[in-house]
Amino acid sequence: MSQWDFAVNFFVALFALIDPIGNVPLFAAATSGVKSRDTRLISVYISLFVLGFLTFFYFSGLALLEFFGISLAAFRIAGGVILFLLGLEMVRDDFTATFTNAVDEGSPATTDSNSARRRFERMIVPFAMPLLIGPGAISTVVIYASEAKQFGLAGAAVGVAVIAALALAVMLCFWATPLITRILGRIGLTIVVRVLGLILCALAVQFVLAGIAESTAGVILREAAAPYSN
Repeated sequence: MSQWDFAVNFFVALFALIDPIGNVPLFAAATSGVKSRDTRLISVYISLFVLGFLTFFYFSGLALLEFFGISLAAFRIAGGVILFLLGLEMVRDDFTATFTNAVDEGSPATTDSNSARRRFERMIVPFAMPLLIGPGAISTVVIYASEAKQFGLAGAAVGVAVIAALALAVMLCFWATPLITRILGRIGLTIVVRVLGLILCALAVQFVLAGIAESTAGVILREAAAPYSN
């Protein structure tokens, strides 16, 4: 796998998991009644939270696995199971409706001009965590951090760049909330969520295959565990 393939796969996996487009309706509900300037500021706060939290696990996740005596193969399989369940939920149900009530209950309808930070603090749970950054996103970051080790310092830099690009995508999608909602409509947003869920299920199965291949001998074909490796 080249650095470019690594970067693309990492970004697609994180984008499908965090799903900024599918979370646009929730962001609109959570910021109802907030001025446009404050809404953009909240988007910046959320993107910085995503950047900082995922970067932390990108560099510390493998050390945590070693501390608890968990093999990477076991973590791949566990992460794949979690991703598959999340992807299945996205494909089968209205994923955004799961958190709507919780966000609405934690957010009043009106705010003053100095409340952007307080609104963000109320949105950390459940909006920023676990909706945007949940066990699936953390598992994905740790797994791809292990993949990046083969590239050395360049791999670490590419991983951080991918996380930064994902955080930027989250911020831009939330900035464009009125436009995206108007263009796609509810049906379009539902289609986006379900397509991303299908991609996530496929990635989850790939993680499980790779984990079984690493922990066994001859059970999974090498071509199935790493289909595009040279």
